[in-house]
Amino acid sequence: MKLQQLRYIWEVAHHDLNVSATAQSLYTSQPGISKQIRLLEDELGVEVFSRSGKHLTRITPAGERIIQTAGEILRKVDSIKQIAQEFSNERRGNLTIATTHTQARYALPPIISRFIKSYPDVSLHMHQGTPIQICEMTVNGTADFAIATEALELFSDMVMMPCYRWNRCVIVPKGHPLTKVGPLTLEALAEFPLVTYVFGFTGRSKLDEAFSNRGLSPKVVFTAADADVLKTYVRLGLGVGIVAKMAVDPQVDDDLVMLDASHLFEASVTKIGFRRGTFLRGFMYAFVEAFAPHLTRECVDQALLCHSKQELDDLFADVELPEH
Repeated sequence: MKLQQLRYIWEVAHHDLNVSATAQSLYTSQPGISKQIRLLEDELGVEVFSRSGKHLTRITPAGERIIQTAGEILRKVDSIKQIAQEFSNERRGNLTIATTHTQARYALPPIISRFIKSYPDVSLHMHQGTPIQICEMTVNGTADFAIATEALELFSDMVMMPCYRWNRCVIVPKGHPLTKVGPLTLEALAEFPLVTYVFGFTGRSKLDEAFSNRGLSPKVVFTAADADVLKTYVRLGLGVGIVAKMAVDPQVDDDLVMLDASHLFEASVTKIGFRRGTFLRGFMYAFVEAFAPHLTRECVDQALLCHSKQELDDLFADVELPEH
């Protein structure tokens, strides 16, 4: 059994069983990958993939377990490489962040700008996706850190740390009837068509809970993952927008009226998470602290020692999170 063979079955499984696409991504030949997979299956005495002719059709039950273990082995190998790199050159390497549009567009730019200036030899990569996709990328090793508000708690093999609190605002065109309502209420909002985030994005669950707890059924007519898209449709008169307050720029969005809604919705907490067992290099600790200053290296190391969500919650119970 060769490490290369484990890499091939892992990559094929994560390229929708497309051997040709896998070969292109690994800069090797399709016949070479197919041969090595067959050799591995012959050695193990089981099929990893079912076939129809020359095409792979699905992963077998045995293959599911084998690929899962192969992924764990490959991640351990990557950790060994990270350890070696840390001691050979602690300021050079790669850092991959997986996050949502709101974080990438509004929260991260100043952090990344300062980080790149401090670590010019670190190659920084960013992937955007849904919170579930973000967590999956981090768990399978595609990304080092996940930054999101929703869904992180669904992944028990991740270490999740709170970064900051944030809340929502309502945006409407100038002259809209809601600009004359004071104070703003959920009942008043429920009378208008709403434009807001797709469920599972950017604290959407807190919004739905608030209406539900008051026995209200808001009319959500348009959803999107991108706050800039939501603002565009508010401008078109499609509905009243409910977005993260950080996503509204008083200068850029001066044609819209922003109404505070923090008294209507429970604050959400953005978290940064990484796969349990990850070897964190010095610049990775630096990035975490730059994004959330209370998450010092000592604090992160304490989080690594926690074995459950409850232990993590207890660790950060007395931390006063900044507002964004």
